[in-house]
Amino acid sequence: MGQFSGGCSWSFPILVLLGFQVATALARGPRGEALQHGQSGTLPRFLEEPVDAYIIKSNPIKLRCQARPALQIFFKCNGEWVHQSQHMSQEHTDVVTGLKIREVMINVSRQQVEDFHGPEDYWCLCVAWSHLGTSKSRKASVRIAYLRKNFEQDPQGTEVPLNGMIVLHCRPPEGVPVAEVEWLKNEEPLNVGDDGVISQRGDHDLIISEARLSDSGNYTCVASNIVAKRRSATAMIVVYVNGGWSSWTDWSACNVRCGRGVQKRSRTCTNPAPLNGGAFCEGMSVQKSMCNTVCPVDGSWGEWSEWSVCSSDCDRQRSRECTAPEPKHGGRLCDGVALAAENCTGGLCTQNRKLLHDAKPQGVERTSDVALYSGLAAGVVTVVLLIIAVTLYRRSQSEYGVDVIDSSALTGGFQSFSFKTSRQANPLLINSSMQPDLTVSRTYTSPICFQDSIDKELMAEHSLLNPLPDLKTKGATERAEYHVMSHPQTFPRGLAPDYRGVAVGTTLGRRGKNLFTPRVFQTLSRPLHKATAVFGHAGGRLVVPNTGISLLVPHGGIAEDTTWEMYMSINQEDSSTVPEDGAEIFLSPTVTYGPPGLDLSSPIAMTIAHCAEVAADNWTIRLKRHIQDNKWEEVMSVDEESTSCYCLLEAQRCHLLLEQPGRYALVGEALNQEAAKRLRLAVFGSPDPSNSLGFTLRVYSVDDTPYAFQEVVVGERRRGGRLLEEPKIMLFKGNTFSLQVSIQDVPRLLWSIKPFTTCQEFSFSQVWASNRCPLQCAFSLERYSLSTSQLSCKISVRQVTGEEQILQIYTSVVENEKGVAPFFTQSDCTITSQTGSKAFKIPPSIRQRISATFDTANANGKDWQLLAQKLHIDRNLGYFACQESPSSVILSLWEAQHQDAGDLDSLASALEEIGKVQSPREAATFGCSKEDSELTRLG
Repeated sequence: MGQFSGGCSWSFPILVLLGFQVATALARGPRGEALQHGQSGTLPRFLEEPVDAYIIKSNPIKLRCQARPALQIFFKCNGEWVHQSQHMSQEHTDVVTGLKIREVMINVSRQQVEDFHGPEDYWCLCVAWSHLGTSKSRKASVRIAYLRKNFEQDPQGTEVPLNGMIVLHCRPPEGVPVAEVEWLKNEEPLNVGDDGVISQRGDHDLIISEARLSDSGNYTCVASNIVAKRRSATAMIVVYVNGGWSSWTDWSACNVRCGRGVQKRSRTCTNPAPLNGGAFCEGMSVQKSMCNTVCPVDGSWGEWSEWSVCSSDCDRQRSRECTAPEPKHGGRLCDGVALAAENCTGGLCTQNRKLLHDAKPQGVERTSDVALYSGLAAGVVTVVLLIIAVTLYRRSQSEYGVDVIDSSALTGGFQSFSFKTSRQANPLLINSSMQPDLTVSRTYTSPICFQDSIDKELMAEHSLLNPLPDLKTKGATERAEYHVMSHPQTFPRGLAPDYRGVAVGTTLGRRGKNLFTPRVFQTLSRPLHKATAVFGHAGGRLVVPNTGISLLVPHGGIAEDTTWEMYMSINQEDSSTVPEDGAEIFLSPTVTYGPPGLDLSSPIAMTIAHCAEVAADNWTIRLKRHIQDNKWEEVMSVDEESTSCYCLLEAQRCHLLLEQPGRYALVGEALNQEAAKRLRLAVFGSPDPSNSLGFTLRVYSVDDTPYAFQEVVVGERRRGGRLLEEPKIMLFKGNTFSLQVSIQDVPRLLWSIKPFTTCQEFSFSQVWASNRCPLQCAFSLERYSLSTSQLSCKISVRQVTGEEQILQIYTSVVENEKGVAPFFTQSDCTITSQTGSKAFKIPPSIRQRISATFDTANANGKDWQLLAQKLHIDRNLGYFACQESPSSVILSLWEAQHQDAGDLDSLASALEEIGKVQSPREAATFGCSKEDSELTRLG
């Protein structure tokens, strides 16, 4: 601010001073006294003083000053007078007091403030003159307003439990004037202090003393002044709820009607349920306890008492009581009568004081004797005829007709086989870095394709039956038929298989006739997920290749005059349908067999692969059947007894005995966080077609079932991928932790990888329900030079806080001139069925002898229950008791269990043990019957 220019710069203050002296002199006289009370009787008093102001952007500000009475008013800024030309003044008279009021105003620009450099802010004040002297106004500071962009501290998102405390810190950006702060929640202004829960401290921090679920949201700190408004980074607040157990339910009824069993009770994690990522309840959701159910005791009659004395009515009586034992615990009462009576004979009864035989005439006595002897003769004849009829019937039902346990008949002619292999023998592996170990012997068995088995019916019959010279051999043997998938056109018009629910393929006619004559139609496309074949009285086996799914139709299960066209398929569309209970997951593929109208006299045996780790009691596994509209009904629980079906659970597969066609699947519910499912991990690689220097690694995680891995193999075959390392098995626990896949030890001097892709993650829900689709992650690498032909690295697959598996990769990235080796040597196999005797491990003749021996109990106690015990089938025996031929069904289950084995050693061993069993009656005697000695020798 400059001073007055020219001579006026010094004359103006002098003139003002001279005016003050004159006014003082006048005031000393009488006239001065009058002036003191008049217009110039007081010092200037400011009616309006300049106020602090802020310059916004480049807009100047105005400072205003007003005083009375005042002859002159001038501004003084930063200690210097403002030039008179920069003042804008006006004057008017107060109508009430008659005093003159003067008003002055100046402009202050941004440039003036920026050019000032002093120890304090730019300031201005007013000086007003009157006849009595001068008055000064207050100082008004002038500052340039601004607000910086960046917050000194942004609020940070956090997760807090319900009723916890939330503190969000906010330090607004520097500004003049100081910025004011307000909070937004989900872009809406937050009312602070209304409910007493949310408050704001003087340092702008937001405090929520007790977090509620409604407090979850996105919070933003907003700072503003007269210049601008700034927003902080958004902080996400999540208020979570940890799960809590509900009360235990009542104990269930004991799962057995008699003896030692199991009862359960359960609770759910719903008090409260986990919310917003809260922790799942710790502990078990199901408790099991042993229980003992008192077995009912059926009543039985005691011994008859002695006959009473003959009464006057010519009869006598005897009685017995139901006390050996008495019926207890709901047992049945004794059948029959407790009191018996009969006429007296032999002269023990008198009538009219005469013996009865004396009272009869002689003719009557002779007639009675003839009738007596005639009746005895007729009874003897009847017994003889009955014995002959029973003997003929047994010979017609069994070609051998005797009770024989001959384990040597099972093993004569069946040999297990093995051959040498090594790690390089796996055709999936390319450029393996390990040398073959020629000392390792491995027996290869596979359910994928049927092996060329030894013709069991061509065994020397004399070697089987030499110990039994009285038995006759069967004159003709059944021929086995191999069926393959047929082209639909090979079926007669109108008889093509219909898989939508219509019972087809039922052809009634003479023995041995079949309307269908399928032709061989082979294809080398993707593996079949459906198999069909025509079965008759001889039964057979149906297999979906490379999936671990098979079905066994027992010999004699179909009537002799009937053939059925049966099918089995894997329903891919159902793999994404989750059971109604959200806690359950699929543990196996969904398999359908039919047709729906199938009528069999004995159950079929179906084998399904599963991925549950069943070593520990951490699962509740159920068999469910699809009904309609994506709804499932429970057929049975694996650990419970049932008479409608049978389930034998093994480590990697489950064998089912079913009587009703339909769509089935195994589902599981984890009882605790230790429950685990098996994952199969595999890494494939192929050159990048769009980049000559690129190479892509694809890591897969699928359920450990042949079907799931076969889906991956088919996809990789299409894109030309190569399996770079033996697949590995990993246990994935149900503890809600995710799965991480990372690549390690990549040679940085030879290879580069895209940034931020070295570690990838799958959420827990993706992996836990991975039957929906294979999980895949890819790593794209690029070599710096074409001369680099080798790639070595490691792939780490680990569950957070869980198990880890390492896939070691050492491979050539140069295309193989001979082409990519096939994934499976058997993947092109199209044989899906076998019919007749070749479909079974046990020859039909031996099977018939075993069934005839064990279906009925004998004096030695060697019945079907003992057979089941020796074959390690020791639960749910009530199911077999309901079958027409329990032994035959047990053997069908054994066939399903050992379909991959090359011999009958286990069955022969079981029969040998049974042959050594002695009943209590045998142990009490010194000798054995001739028949029992023969059985023991044969066993």
